[in-house]
Amino acid sequence: MTNLKPSAKALVPFVSVENMMKLINHIGIEPMLIGLADYIEADFKRWELFDKTPRVASHSDVGVIELMPTSDGDVYGFKYVNGHPDNTADGLQTVTAFGLLADVATGYPVLLSEMTILTAMRTAATSAVVARLLAPKGAHIMAMIGNGAQSEFQTMAMKAIAGVDEVRLYDIDPAATAKCAANLAGHGITVVSCKTAEDAMLGAQIITTCTADKQYATILTDNMVGAGVHINAIGGDCPGKTELAPAILHRAGIFVEYPEQTRIEGEIQQLDADHPVTEIWQVLTGQAAGRTDDKQITLFDSVGFAIEDFSALRYVRDQIAETKLYQPLDLLADPEDPRDLFGMVKRAQ
Repeated sequence: MTNLKPSAKALVPFVSVENMMKLINHIGIEPMLIGLADYIEADFKRWELFDKTPRVASHSDVGVIELMPTSDGDVYGFKYVNGHPDNTADGLQTVTAFGLLADVATGYPVLLSEMTILTAMRTAATSAVVARLLAPKGAHIMAMIGNGAQSEFQTMAMKAIAGVDEVRLYDIDPAATAKCAANLAGHGITVVSCKTAEDAMLGAQIITTCTADKQYATILTDNMVGAGVHINAIGGDCPGKTELAPAILHRAGIFVEYPEQTRIEGEIQQLDADHPVTEIWQVLTGQAAGRTDDKQITLFDSVGFAIEDFSALRYVRDQIAETKLYQPLDLLADPEDPRDLFGMVKRAQ
């Protein structure tokens, strides 16, 4: 009788949602955010090694489905991710994702992982890395405009990495603010629930916008933003989806992940194609300046980029080796003779 048990070559480590939650709680939310930030910063500092391309997007009237690939020459990675703003009305997530790492030398996958939770973690870690670079010295109060699925992660990352000790919350849905405030209770950060966006921004040196509408929107008007703040705009991440009044952009020093993608999807889709921007990797490597004075408005026009997902998957792969929080998934056919795939199928009768 033919042995149908998969060989070691057929098995790929798979991190399920259950095991991702166990991994986060095993490491701790803040230590894991710090770890992700370290991996993201390390990969941004070797930016030039990576393949870079805007994500491959399939748009519909109700949302977008995207593939985000990259490689550093030794390891290949991609993420599948969607964005469907109306999903929450049906009890579904706005964003879901999974991702994969593979060995470039063989093409064999070496990790498959859930990335719905991991994307929220890596997005927050990236935001905090940039805020640490660009926010005014001594910044410790953040306005969180949009209190949906990412808001707590953003807040915890800013606390752990960028020194934020107070968050002022606002959402058009008071239930979202109440949810966020309840989740952040007991985490060592002062939480202030606000009834207007303007109220939330009082005294804030860091302003994070994270809203979900797939449309041109003005979450922040020009008169809401004073001098000497850092804006972390993460809600705009596809064509036609923005959060900031164009006048704010004209007053700000703008920092982006990958201009070719951000000019299509980010806040700067509202500007001329040659409007100057600075790439974050250049600031991290000392090739470009960050904040130049206390009065400057800095804007991180964040749309998310594949290298951040690559970094997150790389971090998870390194962590699970010690924790065993994964399942061996029978994903790859492995016939005894690699030229006899048909025979493998036939012998399984």
